[in-house]
Amino acid sequence: MKILAIDSSGQTASVALWENDLTLAEFSIHAKKTHSQTLLPMLEAVREKTEFHMEEIDAVAVTSGPGSFTGLRIGSATAKGFGFALDKPIIPVPTLAGLAYNLYGTDKIVCPLMDARRNQTYTGLYGFSENNTGGYDMSVIRKQCAVPVAEILEACNKTGRSVMFLGDGVPVFREQIKDLVRVPYTFAPAHMNRQRAAAVAALAAKYYEQGKMKTAAEYTPEYLRLSQAERERIEKGGQS
Repeated sequence: MKILAIDSSGQTASVALWENDLTLAEFSIHAKKTHSQTLLPMLEAVREKTEFHMEEIDAVAVTSGPGSFTGLRIGSATAKGFGFALDKPIIPVPTLAGLAYNLYGTDKIVCPLMDARRNQTYTGLYGFSENNTGGYDMSVIRKQCAVPVAEILEACNKTGRSVMFLGDGVPVFREQIKDLVRVPYTFAPAHMNRQRAAAVAALAAKYYEQGKMKTAAEYTPEYLRLSQAERERIEKGGQS
């Protein structure tokens, strides 16, 4: 089984080609360029260097949100374009689950934090447990959500377990983590603390086996909340 994975949910853009438990190629870039400038050239570089034909893939995996509204739309349009053109299914991977999967196999609670502005974070809580095949299964302790950072940190405290934080929200909320978290905690290392399409592909492979797929026509991103422009439009309407 061959999966092409795309993650454009945050400032890091990442694409990967995955086949039968092996990452054949991964290309990630964290820069100020827009994903519309970087994503297609990255995909072309992966295709060229691995010499695979797009028709060979079995599915396209894409982070389905939450995250950057523009980034999600670009990733969605790219995935849907491939899905329609190649008649391949889309495997939607929740952004926070894909981020948590970077820490596959850890014995700690995983708490991804993405900066959602206004002192809020896109977040969730995840854990890993051994299965009978020699690997690990990831469980969702708290579904992904958009909440004040203090709320998810208190949820971490209530688990009573060690927590590992990762994501672009860590540097933003580091002081609040220091002040509010009462359980042992640590931060993911640099090579695991941002979005990686290889992790998205590995989780997508499990979803594929479970039949968690959509057609290109069915797939839409999950934003979790209104965009800033939509909120401002509603606020202006309420003032008129």
